[in-house]
Amino acid sequence: MKYKHIVVVKRGSPENLRVEECDLREPAAKEVRIKVLACSVCQPDVQNRYGLSPFPPKVPYKPGSAIVGAVDAVGSGVRRAILGTRIAAWPSFVGYAEYLYLPESRLVPVPSSVDPAEAAPVVLNYVTAYQVLHRTAKVKTGDKVLIIGASGGCGTAFLDLGRLAGLKMYGVASGSKSSILTHFGAIPVDYRKDDFVEVMRRAEPDGLDFIFDGMGGDYINRTLPLLRSGGVLVEFANPLRLRGVLHLLARTLMVNLLPGRGKLKGYGAGTAIFHRKPFLEDWAILFRLLEEGKIQPVISGRFPLLEAAQANALLEGGQVVGNLVLVAPELLR
Repeated sequence: MKYKHIVVVKRGSPENLRVEECDLREPAAKEVRIKVLACSVCQPDVQNRYGLSPFPPKVPYKPGSAIVGAVDAVGSGVRRAILGTRIAAWPSFVGYAEYLYLPESRLVPVPSSVDPAEAAPVVLNYVTAYQVLHRTAKVKTGDKVLIIGASGGCGTAFLDLGRLAGLKMYGVASGSKSSILTHFGAIPVDYRKDDFVEVMRRAEPDGLDFIFDGMGGDYINRTLPLLRSGGVLVEFANPLRLRGVLHLLARTLMVNLLPGRGKLKGYGAGTAIFHRKPFLEDWAILFRLLEEGKIQPVISGRFPLLEAAQANALLEGGQVVGNLVLVAPELLR
């Protein structure tokens, strides 16, 4: 029996995503075969394809970093994964596929009642936002925050969780996307129409408690002066190159050593590879919130699982609000 998956055959545009076939095999010891139900199309998928990562995967490779699926078969020694149950995983790669194989230790339980397409953004975008808010920043009700890149998949997760935390939120996005910010109770700031730094100085002359930047570039230098004394800017954008990581580390050290109004911290979801416990705890919290209807992932498009090229092209176009998700054909009916 065969199954299909997507392969990046060379660096560059979405046309370099190709559909290939593999033999469906039995899982190895302590391994689980997963039928993929949904996979988020995330910015790291696009960036890796162009080689914009400190450690980009070697071409050819199988993309897709955040999946929700069902246990389809188990290998010897598997103890907890039960056939047919819903799971989530963040394998970093291989998610654009009809089936995939992962160690049981990499799997996270998902309530059977939730929509797999809504659960998929929880795996990366929501856990990033949750950990930045509650583990890195440790926000409190009433804190004044600015979210840069507020209309994308990660940005809308910040809006959703910030609403739940009782924050006063400002969001930087284009004016055409302002309605999603107001939906979550944030005050939109149109970076195309106005100088958002001047807008924020007038709106919060005493300074912001936190700034969350997922865009990178020159936003650190532009926004640090907007913080109150003791405020914190959390940078969670992909540095794109190894030298970008080194530059961010040096900039963080300099900002935090020199006297000034605010401090700078970095966040990287890649720490899940080395320190998994906080992620397991936070995924459990987030899936419970989703099951209870307390969070509302924004899904602007659902595509058949093997139409990843079309979804990637749309994401690269810059007009997407919220998340794009690849889903199994039976979920489109």
